[in-house]
Amino acid sequence: MPAPSRLHSARFQAFNLLASLVAVVDDAGTVLFVNAALEDAIGLSWRGIEGAALGQHFTDADALRRALQGAQGNEFAALRYDAQLKRLGSEPWPVHVIVAQTEQPGELVVELLPLEQQARQEREERLAEQARVNKELFRNLAHEVKNPLGGIRGAAQLLQMEIDRGLHDYTRVIIREADRLQVLVDRLLEPHRRPWQVGDVNIHEVCERVRALILAEFPKGLRVARDYDVSIPEFRGDREQLIQAVLNIAHNAALALSGRIEQGDAEIVLRTRVQRQITFGKQRYRLALDLHVIDNGPGVPDAIKDRVFAPLVSGREGGSGLGLTLAQTFVQHHHGLIELDSEPGQTDFRILIPLPY
Repeated sequence: MPAPSRLHSARFQAFNLLASLVAVVDDAGTVLFVNAALEDAIGLSWRGIEGAALGQHFTDADALRRALQGAQGNEFAALRYDAQLKRLGSEPWPVHVIVAQTEQPGELVVELLPLEQQARQEREERLAEQARVNKELFRNLAHEVKNPLGGIRGAAQLLQMEIDRGLHDYTRVIIREADRLQVLVDRLLEPHRRPWQVGDVNIHEVCERVRALILAEFPKGLRVARDYDVSIPEFRGDREQLIQAVLNIAHNAALALSGRIEQGDAEIVLRTRVQRQITFGKQRYRLALDLHVIDNGPGVPDAIKDRVFAPLVSGREGGSGLGLTLAQTFVQHHHGLIELDSEPGQTDFRILIPLPY
């Protein structure tokens, strides 16, 4: 067999931009091309994969063979099944396999979606759809709530001028509550009407600003620790939006730590790292900022874990439920996302943002 060559596979290079694992095989199951994501998953370079049988990288090679035969026989537009992908030096990886024909006779594309990654993609899609729904909801609120609020407040002020002073407490309640709702609506609309201010962002300057603000509000009983990777490069973004996003998360953490602050052992950790060859938002990035805001508090209640980024959802009495919604919106403006991992004693909000390379 001739030595593997990539000259014949130039038309497949676009697959290297995909987050999913992709191989192109002939009708016998011999690998013609593998993308970078599949190389990383298996633990071998393309030289060790192309030109050999793809089935040898599965715990059940016969299942792949039957799938290839089914796809070739036009039994299905795309054949799907679950399998175990072998990985060098690691346990087999559960994957969802999709086999489909290309335009070329005798050529098939095999796409592998790690089941964990598939679940993550579905979660990210739900968050993105939620953000789109929120945006439309907030725009509608601007028209349906703001104008009536102004009328209610104005009518209460006129009424206050006409009635007995002993009834002014009631009109003051109306005015105060109208103002409170106005502030709430303004906060909901803020990220969608604020102009995008792009500049060079140093993430550690962002973290230091947040750290100073948190310690100014909670000067006793709370430690805000730094764990920085100083090699992280600057990137283009909106510095103020990122400060607000990280501050909202850290401020929520500090409020959740009230009991431990009283005991004097509350801690928030700001940790920065670089992740390489990471997949999120259905894309694969060579470099990404990996920023964690970790606290040693009681954890996010199970009842709201899946809804913490939705507007008006709060695990704290008196909370507006907008801090994390705004944080998620600001991070999404930077093509990133926020993930949550929480249990009693440790809550970790993880911000991922693509970096230049």
